[in-house]
Amino acid sequence: MIAIVFLLALLGVLVFAAAGTGQSLPIAEILGLIAVFMVFFGCGVHVAAVLGILAVLTGLLFSDRPFWLFAGQTFWGPSSNFVLIAVPLFLLMGEILLRAGLSDRLYRSLNVWLNRLPGGLLHTNIASCALFSAISGSSVATAATMGSVALPYFNDTKYSQRMVLGSLAAGGAMGNLIPPGITFIVYGLITETSVGALYVAAILPSVLVTALFIGVILWHGIRNPLEKPPPVPLSVKLRSLIGLIPTIALIVMVLGSIYGGYATPTEAAALGVAGSLFFAAIERKLTFAMLNASAEATARNTALLGLIILGAYLLNYILTLINVPQALAEVISHLPVPPWAIMLAIIGMYFALGTFMEGFSMIITTVPVVFPIVVALGYDPIWFGVVVTMLVEIAQISPPDGTVMYVLQGMRPKGGPITDVFAGVMPFLLAYLIAVGLLLIWPAIALWPLRFMS
Repeated sequence: MIAIVFLLALLGVLVFAAAGTGQSLPIAEILGLIAVFMVFFGCGVHVAAVLGILAVLTGLLFSDRPFWLFAGQTFWGPSSNFVLIAVPLFLLMGEILLRAGLSDRLYRSLNVWLNRLPGGLLHTNIASCALFSAISGSSVATAATMGSVALPYFNDTKYSQRMVLGSLAAGGAMGNLIPPGITFIVYGLITETSVGALYVAAILPSVLVTALFIGVILWHGIRNPLEKPPPVPLSVKLRSLIGLIPTIALIVMVLGSIYGGYATPTEAAALGVAGSLFFAAIERKLTFAMLNASAEATARNTALLGLIILGAYLLNYILTLINVPQALAEVISHLPVPPWAIMLAIIGMYFALGTFMEGFSMIITTVPVVFPIVVALGYDPIWFGVVVTMLVEIAQISPPDGTVMYVLQGMRPKGGPITDVFAGVMPFLLAYLIAVGLLLIWPAIALWPLRFMS
């Protein structure tokens, strides 16, 4: 309800501004879109179907052009894009690593080094999620994988279950922010922005978010101290690093090839799949049954994402036909307020949408409308890609509809109320919002590494 009120209030401001400047704004189209979207979404209809139905209804009601004649071409564009092939490849790599047991080795190796810090195993949750994110590209995949590995370690311990769940949810939420995040691929596809540049721009924001999460755990650990485990000899610690070799090797293979200019994100994803198969073979887990299960899970997730993308592209095409994005960009760019105030309103809109809308669907449906506004205000499209990805990740851990939180809730061995996850994620949600605020104040956090691109 809060989100709907916020969106309607924002529309009211736009109407007032348009009247004051004498510009036309497609009020009927926008109100109709919001109303139909809320009805379908509230009825629990799948997002892809909502987008497709909304596109057809909008075209029939507001367009005098036979838009259906162009639907085939509209669908062919994204479905044949070479960049989009990276999505199923990154998903497949994560599935193979999960079934090969390499994620468990990663967690145990990090635990040896971090469990004596204030906060103990909670640091391992964040660190393992950050490293796994660098090879999975998906928030849900990271949360599901590391949640299945980490939760058994906390059985019958004195750790706060809320902080355990909160740290895993927050760590999983970094899955799309830390390169090679899938959201960057979709954003680059929609806005025709370089995916490689987006990956470079995400490096320092990823470090910033990880550092803030570690700070939250340190603060919690100091306020709620637990008995430290006995010290581990240095020789044991050094031997434990062997468990990090597969993960580090894949990170170097995938991100190193992208940053070094040797491969595109799609080629690097294929290289990562080959690397994951190699390590699965070393672990003697490379079987036909394992490959079949990994391929089925990848196909299922890819089909769901593909339907959403096709529905969104058709809707975006119709909206462009009836001049909605162009009119909104024109009105907002002429508002008598500074650009930063408009950007805050856009961020507020994303935060409101995140309370009831899944993150990936949010970026698919909003970026085509918001992007022209951001560019008209003079903001860097690469910087905005990082910001909007962070906002999508915040949506993943925002009650009551954060996808990552429900993934972890379903994995709890002893069950419990979902409010445990909601309460546990709040300090990390605040830390993520602080990171977005710092990026607004100092855009160089994202843009500075781009200076070193050839």
